[in-house]
Amino acid sequence: MPILPWARRPLVWCFVLGALTAGGYLFAEIYLLDGGVGFPLDDSWIHLTFARSLAAGEGLSYQGGRLVTGSTAPLWTALLSLGFVPPGSPLLWAKALGVACYLLLLPATYRLGRELGLGRGFAATATVVTALTSWLVWAALSGMEIPLFSLLSVVGTTLHLRERRRAGALPVSAVVLALGALSRPEGLLLLALAGADRVIALFREPVAERAARLRTFGVWLLASAIVLLPTMIFYRVVGESFVPTTFSAKTAGWQRWLPSTRYLQVVVEILVLPQPVTTLVALGGAFLLLRRGLVGTSRQLLPALWLLGLPLAYSLISPVGPGVVVGNFGRYFFPLFPVVAVLGLVGLDHLSGESGRRALTTRAGLGLAAAILVCLPTVFDWTAGVGRYTRCVLNVEDGDVAMARWLDGRLPEEAVLAVNDIGAIGYLLPNPLLDLAGIANPEIRRYFDAAEAAGEHWRQGVRRFLEERRPDYLVIFPEWFPELTADARFRELRRIEIRGNMALGSDVLSLYSTPWTRYPLDR
Repeated sequence: MPILPWARRPLVWCFVLGALTAGGYLFAEIYLLDGGVGFPLDDSWIHLTFARSLAAGEGLSYQGGRLVTGSTAPLWTALLSLGFVPPGSPLLWAKALGVACYLLLLPATYRLGRELGLGRGFAATATVVTALTSWLVWAALSGMEIPLFSLLSVVGTTLHLRERRRAGALPVSAVVLALGALSRPEGLLLLALAGADRVIALFREPVAERAARLRTFGVWLLASAIVLLPTMIFYRVVGESFVPTTFSAKTAGWQRWLPSTRYLQVVVEILVLPQPVTTLVALGGAFLLLRRGLVGTSRQLLPALWLLGLPLAYSLISPVGPGVVVGNFGRYFFPLFPVVAVLGLVGLDHLSGESGRRALTTRAGLGLAAAILVCLPTVFDWTAGVGRYTRCVLNVEDGDVAMARWLDGRLPEEAVLAVNDIGAIGYLLPNPLLDLAGIANPEIRRYFDAAEAAGEHWRQGVRRFLEERRPDYLVIFPEWFPELTADARFRELRRIEIRGNMALGSDVLSLYSTPWTRYPLDR
């Protein structure tokens, strides 16, 4: 008898549970927005704006057909652009696409657990934990690329594990993992770790298999290059770098040679709140796989390498303290949640021992109680997550969206706006924008660098940029630019206070006229 009743038909129950969890969040959103929908981040609107340009035949441009390398997720952008072809709301298409990836992630998580040797009950428990993880449900409805990357990373990892068992297996995982790298830059690390695992296999496998594995590795490299090179060449030609402009906007590059323990503590805090039980045991599961792979004959290294490698890599390039690079709410690490759930159950499976597994398998009540103890904290966090999600959506609606709708009809289309957040304002207004964050206007980074080289604050670079480009209006967070807003030449025309803000960069968003304003607002 399996541990859990739903372990008999795990795929069916996966979809049912996933649909209910995502549906609860969506219902709350529609109710609070009086039948409408929104996004919990301004970045979601950025993706949608890129997708609209792509659907209109303007390529990866943000405005006016000027190509920029601001999209960190070109694959997600391409999929979003399909929502502009048929009639209907692109916002609903973005949510439907995210929910579909989230639902497919659940059986993929189950398959990964089974591939790592978990019984049906343990694999089903890991899937339930994944389905109830609040941030994954948040991501499913966010319009962001997180569910797509999570799905591709789990599927690619599972395929990699299967291929490692056979010397001449066709490396389909290379294509899946490379597509994952086109949905999130972190996918490049996962792809590199998979390649390193294959190199290790060349030296550890029997001599008779080395020739076959070497040929397979060559095909693996070729397949990865075919998928990745066109986008990387585009980044290089347009942006003079093989990485998107968002990378330089988010981080100053290499920070240290040894991992930061403070940064790793931040990552643990991100993971432990939604999944306390599995996170605490996942590290043991990871080291168990490492020991089996490096000392024994196991070919299951990749999940452990991925769980440990991503935080370690980010800790080398992220500042510690203000400006720590984890993404909004730690979203850069949300794709690790399925792996944490699975490796947590791998650790629990090992701790229970053979006698414990036999008891859990033969005693359904005991197994169900153990599963509830694992899942219950995640259930509590899922319920709290409903409030977090709707609050984020309301923040964006009350801030960036509200400002864009107020300006619509009042602001002449020729007026140039310099803005902190380019997402909703760029999507909802036709006006030319100057992006003070440097995603759509990467040239502003030169002004930042020049200011820092002169021993000045980066805000002085922003000021020089504005003086040269002379926008008509500013839509900014005043507390970010105290010297600018104290200048009498910049007059505040409208102020929006975001109540209970947790999604935007500040509690106040303001519209300012500038000394160069050429187009007055239509009153």
